[in-house]
Formats: sequence, C-alpha cells, structure tokens
Amino acid sequence: MSTFISDYFGIDADIFEEYGALNISIVNDLPLFIDPFLLFHSDKAEYAELHEAIINYLVFLRDRAAAGVVNDGDLRNWYCFKEVKQNWLGFSVSGNGGAGLGMDFARNLHANLHVIFANFGDEQITESSHLEKVCLVSDGVGRDNISDFTTNLIKEYLCKYTEVFAAAHLPPGAVREVWVERAFFDYNTQTWARAKYKLPWVNGDYVILTPKDMLTRDENWINKGDLISGFENVPTAIPDMQLRSAVSNYFENALKRRPAEPGKKEREPTQEERAKAAVATMRHFPEIIDYYISLKEKNGDEASDASAEKVMAIEYMFIGQLKSLQAMLVADTKFYEVGRTSYEEAHARLAYLKDVIENKGGHRFFYDDKGVPIEREKDLHVLFRLVWFGTPSDFGAEANDGRGPVDFKISRGTEKTLVEMKLAKNTKLAKNLENQVEIYQKASDAKAGIKVIIYFTLGELVKVKGILKDLNLSDSRDVVLIDARRDNKPSASKAA
Repeated sequence: MSTFISDYFGIDADIFEEYGALNISIVNDLPLFIDPFLLFHSDKAEYAELHEAIINYLVFLRDRAAAGVVNDGDLRNWYCFKEVKQNWLGFSVSGNGGAGLGMDFARNLHANLHVIFANFGDEQITESSHLEKVCLVSDGVGRDNISDFTTNLIKEYLCKYTEVFAAAHLPPGAVREVWVERAFFDYNTQTWARAKYKLPWVNGDYVILTPKDMLTRDENWINKGDLISGFENVPTAIPDMQLRSAVSNYFENALKRRPAEPGKKEREPTQEERAKAAVATMRHFPEIIDYYISLKEKNGDEASDASAEKVMAIEYMFIGQLKSLQAMLVADTKFYEVGRTSYEEAHARLAYLKDVIENKGGHRFFYDDKGVPIEREKDLHVLFRLVWFGTPSDFGAEANDGRGPVDFKISRGTEKTLVEMKLAKNTKLAKNLENQVEIYQKASDAKAGIKVIIYFTLGELVKVKGILKDLNLSDSRDVVLIDARRDNKPSASKAA
C-alpha cells in the first residue's frame, strides 16, 4: 500500500528530509501551500531570484494593463493557469485535482494591477513588492489563488529541483522525460512555453517535489484577515504623525461606537463592524496597505518559524500518524474483506475503522503533537478515504447529483450507498441528520445512506445522543458514532 512517494519508490523518508523536500502523498493532496513571502524573506539566493522573477512578471502585467490593450485572449494567456496538481498540495479531498485560476481571478488581478499597484516594483514604504497585496484589496483573490499563481510562476524551478533529486536517488526506470506545459514565460514572444524535464513517474503522471521551507498552512504571512483583525496596530508603523493621527481618527469614526447606556459600559464593536471600518479606512488612505506590509516584512523571522511549525504539524498528522493507522489496518487481515453490496461494504469498512480508532490507538490521528483535537471535517474526510483503499466498488468524494455535494458515494453498478461524515460539534448537526442524506438519496437514486458522527468529548456525545433521541434515530444502524476521545482510551503500550 503506497500512500507516500517514499513508499512508492522504496526510499527512506529521511532522504527527502535531507534534501529538504516534502514527502508528498500520492493518494491525497496535503493541506499545504506555497507562501511567496517565504521566498522574499529567505536567505537563499535562488529564492530571492524567484521572488524577483514573480515581481518582474507582475510588472509586465501591470504595464500591459496600463497600456489598455489587453483582451480576453491575453487574460487567458497571461493570468489563467491550471492547478499544478503534480505537486500534490492543496485541499482536494479525493486525489489531487483542483480548480486552478480562471477568468474571475484574471479579471480581479488585472483590474487591481494598474490602480492599486501603480507603484508596483517601485515602492517607497516597503522593502519590496508583494504578490499577496492583491488579496488585501480584492474579495475575489484568496490564499489558494496566490499559491496556485506562485506555483505556476516558479514551475520551472520546481521541475529542475525535482530533476536533481530524481537523478540522485531514483533508478532510471522510475523517471521519464516529459513535456511540462507553461513551464516558463518567454518575454520575447510574450507567451508561456513548455519544456522537457526528467521527472519521477507515478501512477500514469509525473510528480513535482516542493521544498518544505517555502510551504505553510492556513493563511499567507501577508493576508487580509490579519490586516483587519490587527488594524489598530497599523497606524503605529506610520512615521508621519499627522497621517498617523488622521488614520486613527478616521478608523474610530468609522466604527460608530454606540454611547453607553446609563450605568453600563460602552458597547464594544463587533468583528463585522471592525472589518467594515478597516476597509473604509484603507480605501480613504490606501498607503495603509504598504505600512501593514512593511510591518510584516520587519517581522519576517516569525513567518519562517511559524510556517516551519505548521509544516511539522502536517507531517506529524498526515504522515506520521497516518502511517501508524495504516499499519494497524493492514495488520487486521479482515479489514479489506468486502460485502456483496456497497451498503454492506460501507458498514464493514466503517466498523473496522471505528474499532481501530476506539480500541487500538487510532484516535491519536485526530490530535496534534500537543494533544489538541483536530476537529476539521476536511481532515477527517482525507482519513476516511484510506478506508476505501483497494475497494472493488466505485468510490467517490464530493459527488454532486443535483442537490449539492455529498461527502462520499459508493456504487457497484446501479446499486449505490451515500456516506456523510460530520463532527459532533457541528451546529447544524440536527438539521443535517434529519434531511441531508435523504435529499441526496433522492437526487442520486441511492437506496441507502449512512451518517457517521465523530465526537471528541463526553459533552459532545451527550449532545449527539439527545439529537438522535429527538429524531427517533437512537437505534438506527445507519447512524455510526465514532469515539475519538483521549481520556477513555488505553495507553499507547496497551493499544499497540
């Protein structure tokens, strides 16, 4: 069972660590992203060159936008990219497919380049230009877009980085010479060109490795949420006393604080009110954005440290813990026995997974290295996919049959079973249990639907049991509860 590229090629995972590359999964994307700020702040000369190349490309786009001669064809050529799925990074639940960068992203970035970024490449307040700046002024560009765009702009470097690793550590039969589309930009022809590279070949496609020190999880170091939540700290970075005072006063007035009622404290503004006030102030004083970025530049060491910790947490959670869980499942020879129907198979596989989590130490997958529970449905979905390794059934995630996406659909011919996985803490759990799977069943002609609920505390269990009682589902076979608590499990030595 090869889940990680090290397993697939029979290479010690330490070799990837020594090279600095992430030991990627070849079954599912790992939830990590390239943060362009880490290229800017790095001590590595090649990273500084990559960041400069990104800025040069954006200046090229800015100049074309300012000239006013860009049509839809140019937008598609210069701004639109497919996701680089071969690096196996992102948030795909099944496999490594993603949406990529389409015309919405192109129009958003194009519209902002010659207005907000008029001085792009020639800033006076910040040390450098930053691609992430577009996230601060546009609702249509987010973390995934920035990471996808950055990955495409440095694709040539990543391919060469992977080539070196493959030449040093893989046998010739594991490598193929392949054409990689849109590998680099030719400024003479103003078009993206393809190139040939000798890359690892896995399951019918080439693979691209990524250095760990350019990866992060969650938000980029420069991001809109951080700017808004800490907006009141930004004026302190403005050296001009008059401007600093004007910005603070405008923000306070935009908050529209309500006067306190007699005998009561003044009501604090809500997060939504703070966000609106911050956006209004930025529009009135656009130079604030550069002062915010300057603050982030000065604290760049924190970005590197925080990202390194996040990558380590992902490796612990999705590589270390997943390997342990796989070992438990493989050791149980009955686990991969299947029933005659997709419904029987779904229940059988869930039962074995439930047993591993509840009785054999598998619950540890759901906790980080500090013992804090990881309560994100997407993470749980990635784990659930492991249950279906080697299935004779057609297994799909995020299937959409007209009424919205269902978590998982399993089918054998025309016979289908749907599975929904939910966290016990989900505030819409009762409504979901009452309606969702039944709606999906009607839309997809599935005869059966199973609801899986994972809980992490005794309080969550009490809540779930109350909901099931109210809905007359307490004895339903098709509601599977999985106990992922830590306080009622055997010790690691006994679990082993």
